[in-house]
Amino acid sequence: MGRGSRTPHEERAVAELAGREKIVAAQRRLATLVSGGAPAAEVFAAIAEQVGDVIGLPLVVVWRYDSDGMGTVVGAWCELAHPFEVGSRWPLDGGALCALLSTTGRPGRIDDLTAADGAIADAQRGSGMRACAGAPILVDGGVWGAISVLSTASTALPQQIEYRLAEITELVASAISNIASREELARLAEEQSALRRVATLVARAVPEEQLFATVAEEVGRLFGADLAGLIRYEDDLSITPVAGWGAVGAHPPWPDPWPADEADPATMMAKTRQPVRIDWQGVPGPIAGMLRDAGIRSSVGSPVLVDGRLWGAFALHSSDSNPFPLDSESRLEAFAELIAIAISNIEARAELAASRARIVEAADGERRRVVRDLHDGAQQRLVHTIVTVKRGQLALDNGSESETRALLAEALDHAQQATQELRELAHGLLPAVLAYGGLRAAVQELASRTPLPVETRIFADRLPARVEATAYFVIAEALTNIAKHSGARRATIRGSVERSTVYLEVRDDGVGGARPDGSGLLGLADRLGALGGRLRIESPSHGGTLIACELPLPTSARGGSAPAHGPGAEPPVPRQRPRGAGHDSSVTARAQSASGVWRGRAR
Repeated sequence: MGRGSRTPHEERAVAELAGREKIVAAQRRLATLVSGGAPAAEVFAAIAEQVGDVIGLPLVVVWRYDSDGMGTVVGAWCELAHPFEVGSRWPLDGGALCALLSTTGRPGRIDDLTAADGAIADAQRGSGMRACAGAPILVDGGVWGAISVLSTASTALPQQIEYRLAEITELVASAISNIASREELARLAEEQSALRRVATLVARAVPEEQLFATVAEEVGRLFGADLAGLIRYEDDLSITPVAGWGAVGAHPPWPDPWPADEADPATMMAKTRQPVRIDWQGVPGPIAGMLRDAGIRSSVGSPVLVDGRLWGAFALHSSDSNPFPLDSESRLEAFAELIAIAISNIEARAELAASRARIVEAADGERRRVVRDLHDGAQQRLVHTIVTVKRGQLALDNGSESETRALLAEALDHAQQATQELRELAHGLLPAVLAYGGLRAAVQELASRTPLPVETRIFADRLPARVEATAYFVIAEALTNIAKHSGARRATIRGSVERSTVYLEVRDDGVGGARPDGSGLLGLADRLGALGGRLRIESPSHGGTLIACELPLPTSARGGSAPAHGPGAEPPVPRQRPRGAGHDSSVTARAQSASGVWRGRAR
């Protein structure tokens, strides 16, 4: 049977079969492009061309819907001039079909564009288009974009054309998913590489100027920003620029002083401690004006929190009409965390250097004091003793018994005073009772000399000499501060050894308000830090003061039997063993219980 003898039904079937063959061929071509790793722009251009070939209409536009209510043209094909260039953005307003598809999520058509309103519809009519059909592109259950086809003919569009287009968008959705997965993997690889490079700089402890400048460049390039900057907040939340980077040329000069502005991302992050995103169009203020003058249209930023405190913020700025991707803030936080680690390391190194300098200065000062006290005190007494003894010897040779007796008495007095001064000098270093009796005995002696009632509960045997000395100085300094400044009526000292750590606390019921940055407490923190210990101070106004510390034992002192002790010995902590005869086991139980309760509070 010839073609002219086909029935209308057969003609429709043949046309439908030819259309499906075109769709299958288009699917093959697109699948080949996607599997071959073609760039997204090339894939979208091919989609528009293939749709134009299958549908047979003069204009095909592939749209991507953006989160700001705009549509971006990602692919277009046409037989005549039109305004829908790839990369152009259009407001999804009015009665244009692609605007309606973004909300309905279903295929649709407009057979007469005369009554349609909005920027897109106006541009379509201006290009001579009279009718439009389209279908949404659904990716992962959401409307990703749409494909619209337009006609210049005065006749109505073919029947069911929007549903034929919907069949094609299923293939397009699959291609977009593949492209997105491929781009996401590439993006993650680039991001991980950038993170590794920054982490390497952090680990190498490079100078902070070099580190911050490199981070600004790495992050700016990774996110495709035009400008990137790092700022630091001062104590009064004023802002100091730290580093800046520009994709083309240098970063514009920062304002000095930096004005606080409610619309400024830096001000917003300081108040909320949360990432921000801002579109600078129509935003008032000097910061907004400065960025607009530099061609910036949108920004994202993330605060930099160091050990829980607000240190600064990192911001990215773009002149592109497209805003940063929706996950930019969370991705930026990963770099902010690395910056925070680097800053924490820098501050720790600076504090360590300052602590070492204070320890050296304290040691030098102590040596100078000992030398001065020896020279001005005991040494002079001993010189007087020698001179007086020699005079007594001459008096004895001359047979003057009364003069001899007087000179010997004077020499004896000088010797006794020298002995007393040496004893007082030695007491200022370490008491003999600490060397021979241990921490418990030394603390009891300290408590007995304190001018207020002091309850001592030291549940520890002998400790290594350095640990005992440090613990003694902590308690001695705390008791000195209590006696001089607290106005307390009583104090409590507690100490124990648990899990190879010495726990100490000195508590009083005084006025509180102790300053952790005072020279005495700062010196204790340095002394503890030298042995890996930590100092904690709680001193609210009118709430008393708690001085607590944790001091780890040396590894070699965490087991084994203890040797005999003497001055300068380094006795290890003995293993737990039954105490000697006459020890009340109930006391031991109470001590262990009290120690456990204290530790839970002190830590």
